[in-house]
Amino acid sequence: TDLEEWRELMTRWYQFGAFAPLFRVHGQFPYREIFNTAPEDHPAYKSMLYYDKLRYRLLPYTYSLAGSAYHNNYTIMRGLVMDFSNDKNVNSIGDQFLFGPSLLINPVYTQGAQQRTVYLPAGAGWYDLYSNKYEKGGKIIEAPAPYERMPVYVREGSIIPFGPELQYTAEKKADSILLYVYQGANGTFTLYEDEGLNYNYEKGMFTNTRFDYSDNDQTLTIQNREGQFPGMLQERVFVVRYVTKTGGQKLDLDSWKGVTVRYTGKKQTIKLK
Repeated sequence: TDLEEWRELMTRWYQFGAFAPLFRVHGQFPYREIFNTAPEDHPAYKSMLYYDKLRYRLLPYTYSLAGSAYHNNYTIMRGLVMDFSNDKNVNSIGDQFLFGPSLLINPVYTQGAQQRTVYLPAGAGWYDLYSNKYEKGGKIIEAPAPYERMPVYVREGSIIPFGPELQYTAEKKADSILLYVYQGANGTFTLYEDEGLNYNYEKGMFTNTRFDYSDNDQTLTIQNREGQFPGMLQERVFVVRYVTKTGGQKLDLDSWKGVTVRYTGKKQTIKLK
């Protein structure tokens, strides 16, 4: 029983850690590696592997947040009052937070939980990250929280870039990016990139590529790329997926189906529907 309790606790910690600015596992005995926590067919192992992979796939999003933290004094992990100051209901919520502008993170901290109470802030609609089921904001829901998943919701109007599957950050460049766009509000996101392995970004060696989504027109505009750095990608592919309120499109990072855009740094506008 103690071993199983430990495995569940590690899993819930891991799910939370995947959406912290710094994500790594520390500790002495009992050893903390995934393969030391549980065997491959155990839900703890499966869940930890899922969030490890998801964290790497989110690298273009997370790295852009880090770039904004350095260049624009942005805050990556955000108390709900920072983005929803008009909603008095968020003032006393201490167990939910935003990871960047788009992801509402709801850690699970009760042993044996299969669901958890989540407040969806008013002023925005929300999509379940995994199922893309749409919910209106300003209400409390009982969100699914099975052993292997933590509730995560995506704010409407979000633009989230997912990169390739990686084993380590510098394994390969994100020459193809899966770009999820969520219907419901106008949105913008700036993809930040630099060399990744040195301090040349302090000397102005970086690029910004801004995406603007118009909800009325249902268009996505990829603006002219700004800046440069040695070894940067001159051309790349964006595969755009449009998530609508009617749903029917679960998160699928193994498929590259969508609207394919070949981008060379010049402004393009894409009709999504």
